[in-house]
Amino acid sequence: MSPTPPARRLRLGLPRRVFSQVLLMQVVIAAGVAVLATGLFLAPLGSQLDDQAMRRALAIAQTTAQQPGLVADLRDTPPSPEGPVQRAAERIRKATRAEYIVVMDWRGVRWSHPDRKQIGGIVSTDPGQALAGKEVMEIDNGTLGRSARGKVPLRDGDGRVVGAVSVGIAYDSVRARLIHAIPGLFAYAGGALAVGALAAWLISRRVHRQTRDLAFSDIAALLSEREAMLHGIREGVVALDRTGRIRLLNDEAQRLLGIGDIAVGRSPDEALGTGRTADVLAGRVTGTDLLTVRGQRVLVANRMPTDDGGAVATLRDRTELEQLGRELDSTRGLIDALRAQDHEHANRMHTLLGLLELEMYDDAVEFVGEVVGDHRATAEQVAERIEDPLLAALLVGKATVAAERGVALWVSDRTRLPDRLIDPRGLVTVVGNLVDNALDAAAGKPNARVEVELRTEGRTAILSVRDTGPGIPPEHRESVFTEGWSTKKPPAHRERGIGLSLVRRFAERQGGSATVGEAHGGGAEFTVVLPEALAAPGPEPALAVSSAQRSTEEES
Repeated sequence: MSPTPPARRLRLGLPRRVFSQVLLMQVVIAAGVAVLATGLFLAPLGSQLDDQAMRRALAIAQTTAQQPGLVADLRDTPPSPEGPVQRAAERIRKATRAEYIVVMDWRGVRWSHPDRKQIGGIVSTDPGQALAGKEVMEIDNGTLGRSARGKVPLRDGDGRVVGAVSVGIAYDSVRARLIHAIPGLFAYAGGALAVGALAAWLISRRVHRQTRDLAFSDIAALLSEREAMLHGIREGVVALDRTGRIRLLNDEAQRLLGIGDIAVGRSPDEALGTGRTADVLAGRVTGTDLLTVRGQRVLVANRMPTDDGGAVATLRDRTELEQLGRELDSTRGLIDALRAQDHEHANRMHTLLGLLELEMYDDAVEFVGEVVGDHRATAEQVAERIEDPLLAALLVGKATVAAERGVALWVSDRTRLPDRLIDPRGLVTVVGNLVDNALDAAAGKPNARVEVELRTEGRTAILSVRDTGPGIPPEHRESVFTEGWSTKKPPAHRERGIGLSLVRRFAERQGGSATVGEAHGGGAEFTVVLPEALAAPGPEPALAVSSAQRSTEEES
């Protein structure tokens, strides 16, 4: 038998859902505020009621002391329950609903009192201050219990104090007023609590919708996972708010874009400068897998809008893939060149074999000489004008591929390039891209021709590539240098619209330029200017002579 499962213990504490927690906390806060407000109101209310009662007693005492004939009756008649002082005091007491009105002489002997038996006796509380000419407000205990009192001096016509008037208001009436006010206060407090609870419920419902009924622990876990994911993935992530400003950049995005946390809070144009990358992030260029170039990196960007009006853009580094694609293109070009040479070599061998079988030996010798001479002349012509071995080898190979495609590749007579290039591989990339584009444009046209010109002015290298293709309309002569812009169908292994953008970026990084215009006789002419592309000339010839002399001396 399976063991009996342990009984579940009752867990007491806050609810897990954000909606319930927010509602509970807001109700508690609203109740606390209502209780606090009620207490703060009731605390001074008792003092205010006491002050009002004492002032009312003082006002009655002042009115009584001003009654005409009261001072004369106090002097001329003895204290008596039926005397004129008692009758006047009782009339005023009943009219004002005071608890008592006591009129006393300068000795403190009562001449009036609600309890007639007390008339003629000494007052129970000290009347010294009133008899000294001062008005007094207080709450004290007397023969009738606790009361709010007001005492004033009683003066004759000359202003001398001849007695005093003491008026009391029952303290129970003050407390009754306070207690009578409490239900109303609690009613207002309950109404405020109900309104606060309703507002708390509405706010909690909004929080419930926005948090999708998650617990605080779930939100904290999601935030931790989000931070770990954003900073751990090998894709750049850029989040923008509804105003188009950057609010998040993960580590990979900072690396790919070459910016730091200082970009947060800025627009893409402010953080990156104007260009295609900023246009893609801002959503001004739409589409999927958009290509853009940032510095020396080729990036693929995708932008997805969010529910709050912002957007999230992802960036992938395709620099290595693009380099592999170009190497593949170079390899294919080499294969095409080898295939073309193999095909041409086979034709020549068949021709040579036929001449030998026909015993036309002199013609065979002449044919072999012409073939070898033409090929050697082309290679020697390129090597004579272009001293850099990488560029010379590239153009010789491109000439073979061009011949296979029915295009004549010429090196201009003005071409002169010494072997002093600072970055020969970069120039190889530029020449290769421009020659490939020219061959694509000229192939299939009558008298197809591509001309390459490489010359120098001081340390500046100037490259021109002209073709006999259809040319580029004036309105598109700037667009061709934009990432992703192309009129040709892309191959399976990579995208189009990157080569010319890289050419311009390479030129601009060296302080130069890349432009396109119309070639003489039609077609397009691309011109690239590279300042400081050549190293300053040194004493290489003298060193070479010295080395040769040393070698000769050592051999001798």
